[in-house]
Amino acid sequence: MSIDKPYRDIPGTTIFDADQARKGYWLNQFCMSLMKAENRARFKADERAYLDEWPMTPAQKEAVLARDLNQCIRLGGNIYFLAKIGATDGRSYQQMAAGMTGMTETDYRDMMLAGGRQPDGTPRRKRVDDAACADAKQATAGDTRGATKGNTR
Repeated sequence: MSIDKPYRDIPGTTIFDADQARKGYWLNQFCMSLMKAENRARFKADERAYLDEWPMTPAQKEAVLARDLNQCIRLGGNIYFLAKIGATDGRSYQQMAAGMTGMTETDYRDMMLAGGRQPDGTPRRKRVDDAACADAKQATAGDTRGATKGNTR
């Protein structure tokens, strides 16, 4: 039985849910193995041979070899685990994220310092019921629980 997952209709977004976790289990375990220096050395010495020790799908292995982190995410990789690959390659998280967006590291840094990408141009496939959103917003108006100075929901 499939559970309704309305969040799946956000274009360009992969949500790391239970299904993704199951799909990427061995990919993520491989990534975690890179926390040990001896495993990083073995991986760098012969990447294909090291990957072949893991019961990952061929597509997952190819994505790792290509350092296609966007594809790794689609195949169940969790970005926080995938960061271990970048660290093994001597890349910072900022360098990895820039590569995933197709931007230079400088452009990515500047974009993030300016507040990140604007959501314009990436609407949900299904229209959200505007009336329901307005009702929810009105229902929470004035609720400042958890708010800090200058930060009200």
